[in-house]
Amino acid sequence: MIARNALPLLRAALLLACATLALRLSAADSPRMARSLDDDWRFKLGALPEATAPGYDDSSWQRVDVPHDYVLEGTFDQKPRFTYPGMPDGWHWLHGFLSIQPAVYRKALDIPAESKGKRLWLEFDGVFNNSRYWLNGKEIGAQYSGYTRSRFDITDTARFGAPNVLVVQVDPRYDGWWYEGGGIYRHVRLVTVEPVHLAPDGVFVAPSVADPGDGLNADAAIAVRTQVSNTSSASASVGVTSEILDAAGQVVGQAASVSELGIASCSNFVQSLPLARATLWSTQKPYLYRLRTTVKASGRVVDQVTTTFGVRHVRFDADRGLFLNGKPLKLQGVNMHQDHAGVGVAMPDRLFTWRLERLKEVGCNAIRLSHNPVTPFLLDECDRLGFLVIAENRHLGDTYIDQTPKETPAVEHRDLTSLVMRDRNHPSIILWSLCNEQWTQGTPEAAAMARAMKERVRELDPTRPTSAAMNGGFDSPVGFLGVLDVIGINYHPDVYDAVHALKPATPMVATEIASEIGTRGIYTTNQWETYYGDRERGYVCAYSITAGPGGQTVEQAWPAVTARDFIAGGFVWAAFDYKGESRPFEWPVVTSHYGFMDLCGFPKDSYYYYKAWWTNEPVLHLFPHWDWPGKEGQEIPVWVHSNCDEVELFLNGASLGKKTVTPLHHLEWKVRYAPGKLVAKGTRKGEHLETSRETTGEPAAIRLVADRSALAADNADLAVVNVEVIDAQGRTVPTAGNRITFSVEGPGKLIGVGNGDPSCHEPDKGPGRSAFNGLAQALVQTTHAPGEIVLRAESANLKSASVTLRSR
Repeated sequence: MIARNALPLLRAALLLACATLALRLSAADSPRMARSLDDDWRFKLGALPEATAPGYDDSSWQRVDVPHDYVLEGTFDQKPRFTYPGMPDGWHWLHGFLSIQPAVYRKALDIPAESKGKRLWLEFDGVFNNSRYWLNGKEIGAQYSGYTRSRFDITDTARFGAPNVLVVQVDPRYDGWWYEGGGIYRHVRLVTVEPVHLAPDGVFVAPSVADPGDGLNADAAIAVRTQVSNTSSASASVGVTSEILDAAGQVVGQAASVSELGIASCSNFVQSLPLARATLWSTQKPYLYRLRTTVKASGRVVDQVTTTFGVRHVRFDADRGLFLNGKPLKLQGVNMHQDHAGVGVAMPDRLFTWRLERLKEVGCNAIRLSHNPVTPFLLDECDRLGFLVIAENRHLGDTYIDQTPKETPAVEHRDLTSLVMRDRNHPSIILWSLCNEQWTQGTPEAAAMARAMKERVRELDPTRPTSAAMNGGFDSPVGFLGVLDVIGINYHPDVYDAVHALKPATPMVATEIASEIGTRGIYTTNQWETYYGDRERGYVCAYSITAGPGGQTVEQAWPAVTARDFIAGGFVWAAFDYKGESRPFEWPVVTSHYGFMDLCGFPKDSYYYYKAWWTNEPVLHLFPHWDWPGKEGQEIPVWVHSNCDEVELFLNGASLGKKTVTPLHHLEWKVRYAPGKLVAKGTRKGEHLETSRETTGEPAAIRLVADRSALAADNADLAVVNVEVIDAQGRTVPTAGNRITFSVEGPGKLIGVGNGDPSCHEPDKGPGRSAFNGLAQALVQTTHAPGEIVLRAESANLKSASVTLRSR
């Protein structure tokens, strides 16, 4: 008999075994090989042009694995250590007070002798930024964008059966107005294919559904366009077979085509596969199919790839919003950057999954990927977990300037093309956003650029509409409004009705809402200018009473979206805090306050506002904490976020009154402080709920809580370990700031620490971190070796704690 608590581990092991077997079978069927190059790079700060020479001695350099963000390893400074010609005013504080400078990566690369005669290319998913690449002393390419995938053919430069030296130089300049890090911060791989092969991004799967029926199953037509390249010295008779596999791996559709392919040529194969009673992909049931594409030349299999896709019916209605599979759906969305405490922009894959799981819990069903192409894994997880996505291009037109001048051409569409071709098979993506907040958005020049970009998108993907995030030009018929398929509005709920009246046939979506500012666990209500909190330390009170410039509080932003059927939904700025853009304070603040979760993913109080109105779960959230020594007898504002029908508040057993919940709004009492227990009792559809806040004792111990304990020994998997400072009764002390030191035993490594404090200048890389309002976080990553990993946490005068993880 298997113990009940062992079943989840057994299921995980079986799933891992099945996935490994599937990968082995795929590798056996296909001559294509994709080899990760993430491990074992050499790194050094500085421009170092001499380091491009193959024989350069890098033995003293730092050894790193990628993804890697080296800017995060620097020191917070009020003034920049390095400046650049043309560096805009305020750039340093907007980027989180971390100075940047050029750097170099080097890697020894062995390429087997049996690869000779095949095609080889290097793929970099993202390097920030202004990067140049050398192999064996020869420059093989460059890429300014920090977000576009780079691909370099090294067939004629590589040494087969001999050592190769790969060098990457980066120089992260000001490509934005928030912290964007620096370095090889996404995955790298070497791809090897036969001379006749599928072109990069050469498979496009476009499902269509005429009638979504019951919204669960419908007949579909799967249009497939496949591009095959012949780089051999002879023409070839090429056959392409496309097979649709369901979630169980059964073939449920198939088509085959044959064509003669000349020397140094490409050919497009166009096929259509009927799929009867297809299971539809949705946010609640994100069912995925796979398309297996097999290429044969002269009767021999020369290439094979598998592409994941989903079948769904998406329709934007100008009066009634979004319909998914024939059913109306309000987009309960968020914006987020790629940045987490401890690792910066170099987020391991598992951390993306962890964040998406937190968003599912709050009821989020959509993400705007602001303001750039993201790592491919994030989109894979949006497909798997059921998030709708607005995929966003970085710049308007052919430029790398944040605000595009009117005379900018829009001809090359280099980054836009890369974005659409790479990501067009993801069922999660429902909109292509051309750009964000351009000052020229109401002009005919900007409209001409947007029109050209829209035409390019339609050439590559005719199945999805285009949008752009506007923060002005709302009354201009010659600007973006006359071009976009779906109008995106950032903030400005005051213009929703006017824009709808001006463009009644064009759907609308609120691409950014709120920008509420708040610091987790801070309830000081001292006022300066239009803000409340602690100006000296740079904290803003967590009551929903403060928003950034042009923004609104949650209770101003979300109700304006829900009240209008013609608004397809809203995307909160933001889900998580992020480094940089530390408005309104500048120094000493080094991160933003915009998230309803902090940089570690710890919820702020506004998180529960969204959970109350985005989910059907009973929510009764009471705040603030109840530790206010020295304020006895003073009035404390007590708030409740709840979707109950009514809530009654008690202090030390005495009722302070019952209040009826107004939908989309909080409840509030003024309570004279007395130590003890504050209790909220709610009733929802006859169900009784209760929550409380207690005055805690002094910090006495540490508690560690890992999000998971069974990990993969792949040098990439990780556990998110939350750290709590607790009193003798096991209650989290909400004001604790104890310094905690970590140590790791076994085949694991501490890759980052954090606490969510926007003014903390302690390093993200190191053995310790102070708690902030009772909480901290440690990220523990596996190595290639299996075994037991133990994380220990210690602090002066506190009982220590440990947590055990197992790597397989």
